[in-house]
Order: sequence, then structure tokens, then C-alpha cells
Amino acid sequence: MKVKLKCFAKLSEGDVCDFTGNNEKEISEGETVGSLISRLGFSQEEVKVTFLNGRIVDFDAVLGDGDQVGLAPPQLGF
Repeated sequence: MKVKLKCFAKLSEGDVCDFTGNNEKEISEGETVGSLISRLGFSQEEVKVTFLNGRIVDFDAVLGDGDQVGLAPPQLGF
């Protein structure tokens, strides 16, 4: 299963993901937004807002195949 990943502001500066939303990441069945964030090497303190298919969700939201995930840092003023 795969999700598309989009990172905003400072989170997009590394090689993990960018702001285009074209980065695909493999996920396991039942994986959550929080576990994906950890696996990508981000701490939950670095990610202030998480989006799942355009909606703000908590870290415990379960991911599914084809989902679109967005990660935003605290600096954006959310």
C-alpha cells in the first residue's frame, strides 16, 4: 500500500518529502499518521498539523492505500 506525502515549510527542506505531493511512501496495513511521521525521521514536536485527504487529523488516524498525507510544522501559525 502507498500514500502520497506532501510536506510544508521547513519539513520540505530535506530528502524525505517536498511540497509537490508527488512523493509516495510504502505503508503497512493499520499504520497511523504518527507511526509514519516517526518512520520518516520526524518527531511529533516537529509536526504541528497533519492532513489526511485534505482534512486535519490526529496522529492516531489510520492510513489507507492511496491516501494523501500533508505535514506542516508549527512555524506556519496553525
